[in-house]
Amino acid sequence: MSKLKQIGKLVTQNSSKILMVVMDGLGGLSQNVNGKTELETAHTPNLDKLAAEGICGLHLPVGTGLTPGSGPAHLGLFGYDPLEFQIGRGALEAVGIGFDLKKEDVAARGNFCTVDDSGKISDRRAGRIDTPTCQKLSELLNEKVKIDGVEVFVKPVREHRFLLVLRSDGLSDAVADTDPQRTGKAPLAPEAFEPKADKTSSIIADFVEQAAVILKDQDPANMLLLRGFSQLPDWPLFHELFGLNACAIAAYPMYRGVAKLVGMEAYQVDDDLDKEFALLEQHWSDYDFFFLHMKQTDSAGEDGDFDKKVSLIEDMDRMIPRAMKLKPDVVIVTGDHSTPAIMKKHSWHPVPLLLWSKLCRPDNVKEFGERACMNGSLGASFPATDIMPLALANAGRLEKFGA
Repeated sequence: MSKLKQIGKLVTQNSSKILMVVMDGLGGLSQNVNGKTELETAHTPNLDKLAAEGICGLHLPVGTGLTPGSGPAHLGLFGYDPLEFQIGRGALEAVGIGFDLKKEDVAARGNFCTVDDSGKISDRRAGRIDTPTCQKLSELLNEKVKIDGVEVFVKPVREHRFLLVLRSDGLSDAVADTDPQRTGKAPLAPEAFEPKADKTSSIIADFVEQAAVILKDQDPANMLLLRGFSQLPDWPLFHELFGLNACAIAAYPMYRGVAKLVGMEAYQVDDDLDKEFALLEQHWSDYDFFFLHMKQTDSAGEDGDFDKKVSLIEDMDRMIPRAMKLKPDVVIVTGDHSTPAIMKKHSWHPVPLLLWSKLCRPDNVKEFGERACMNGSLGASFPATDIMPLALANAGRLEKFGA
């Protein structure tokens, strides 16, 4: 029997409430050999207090040395082994924006990007165009792309991000990304991983070819990249596994998408911490488990903006007293993965985590930072999938195992 099912058999009900605060891409690196990371640099008295009263460590989102995408990283936080429960970004985006994705559909996450005269990518995000521009370009593609026997849906998501959905018989998601994930390279061909995906890869190639012609005179978004081809999965739901009535509060669709795929209620909100915490307060009596997501820390890391990431972490710290006034029984603060500003991308580095509850046996950590958490009682590289059992135990929601 899997560990998830074993945990499920021990779950018991009570009135406790669990809050999980995720600062996307929280983990970082110092800008020099003996310097501090973004989290260590930030002034975080409220998080430091929780760390001193709780237990700390560094978690591995997927596995040692593996750099996670945001989808797998969040699944790990929710207790689902990312190596067992695999899904591409497309389905997550589709569910996140409320698109009625069918079982036979194939979805992909898209970026509008900029290519130079030689066809090589100069900006993977087209300067982070605004959402109205994304909407205009999506509508243009919806209107002009025509593929025989295929329904094509292009939907704006946010800024440079869009959703592509293909609807036809006999589609497969076993297709390689067209996004090389770096500049100075040309977009890749959508190659099929197996013969059953040949039809799908051919359709995608047709879509990309038409889109290139349609977008060529746009500035700066004169091309597009696709990744995370996927279809709807059939997974056990969060409340079935853990007995928790859960909700997600997140500004970005992808994070609402992964929460909805595991059965959480998801609330859309502006990219504003005050509004996110106002929603938390509004719905505090309605749920047992709350996932509150902050995206901007990851964006600052990807932009290489160390100081902005520090400032955003401090913004979250100032909101912690509002959460504590609600009297949660368990508070978890962490990131889904590391996005060091000096790397400008996701990394494999373990992620700092604190867990506070009245049932904690506090360790010797006195502040919330990578090096401090490395010496916490949870260890320097524990699996992210252990977070939910720890939360349930500290909430008094797990019975004794065995006689």
